[in-house]
Amino acid sequence: MLSSYRQIFAAPGSLAFSASGFVSRLPISMTGIGIVTMLSQLRGSYGIAGAVSALLALSAAALGPQVSRLVDRYGQRRVTLPATALTLVAATALLACARLGAPDWTLFVCAVGMGVMPSTGSMVRARWAHLYRDRPERLHTAYSFEAVMDEVCFIVGPILSIGLATAVFPEAGVALAAVFLLVGVVLFTAQRRTEPPVHPADHRAGGSAIRSAGLQVLVVTFVATGAIFGSVEVVTVAFAEDQGHTAASSLVLAVYALGSCLAGVVFGALRPKGSMAGRFLGGVAAMAVGMLPLVLVATLLDGTAGLAGIGAALFLAGLSISPTMITAMALVERLVPAARLTEGMTWTTTGLALGVALGSSTAGWVVDGAGSATAYWVPVSAALFAVVTAVGGLPRLRSGLRSPDPEPVASTTGP
Repeated sequence: MLSSYRQIFAAPGSLAFSASGFVSRLPISMTGIGIVTMLSQLRGSYGIAGAVSALLALSAAALGPQVSRLVDRYGQRRVTLPATALTLVAATALLACARLGAPDWTLFVCAVGMGVMPSTGSMVRARWAHLYRDRPERLHTAYSFEAVMDEVCFIVGPILSIGLATAVFPEAGVALAAVFLLVGVVLFTAQRRTEPPVHPADHRAGGSAIRSAGLQVLVVTFVATGAIFGSVEVVTVAFAEDQGHTAASSLVLAVYALGSCLAGVVFGALRPKGSMAGRFLGGVAAMAVGMLPLVLVATLLDGTAGLAGIGAALFLAGLSISPTMITAMALVERLVPAARLTEGMTWTTTGLALGVALGSSTAGWVVDGAGSATAYWVPVSAALFAVVTAVGGLPRLRSGLRSPDPEPVASTTGP
């Protein structure tokens, strides 16, 4: 298994851009929760805190793909550095406004400005695609590795952000996220030899990557997938609170991410059979099936046993996440031209972000109205919608692929 991962880092510069890309995308998992923690302490209002964080997510969803489109057209370094500078100016202004007691509307203006934060995760994957476009087995392993790194980001980032904001000073989480962004982007853009070439002529010949019918299917499916993630988080915290063990919710959710991490590591060393479109549908279906035990456990068990059962159910549910995401990124690479790859990958993460916001807000309403146990039907419903979307869009996925799926090799080890 490890040999597969060693081989992808044999390319000169690959370890450097992957490591710096990891640092630069930690802020994605730190900023939103850091804003909520900061403003809830400084302003004494979770309403304002949640609204500012939600506006940041919406701004990133609207501006992120446009920034990535510019990256594809003009190059990673030329666009990422100024976009990062704008993000840091907006973040600094947000910290100052929060500390100095500026009017609430200034916080929202700053949140909009932070939406230009570059999607370094998409740019890292674009570099892997540039390196291994002709080596699908290695590209599969590289995408798997990055999926695991994403999970690590979302385990470590919130812990750092919340911990510093509560133990040091309220602005510490957002401030550290800004430092990670600055250091990570500077180191990442310094890796010039692995930067993919730009294709200005190809860009003039076509429009946005989202015009791809297959990519549209992936984005809508990812909205539903994000709703699963957002609702599971909110409902699990509420369920733990109902059982009198609120602090245990972070551990239970970490188990969810752990299941995804382990599955991603194993999946990256395998050579899966069948078409990518079919594997994607199978992964989405597995996520839906994995949600059902949550309802049963929450209904039948309570107290410590209930939390332990939810943890076990989430671990099993997490096993389908990384393989599905890995396959989706491989599909994006085949659905959109190389000249629009960064934008195409950013659209999928945009769909996830929108889904997380939708799922968390919906789950909150259901928790308030019907209780946490009943609210586990929210991720179940989102998962079923994802399956319906994937099934209905399967013909578009298959017809949109730029070339037939290669015949998979039977070996389960690296080449």
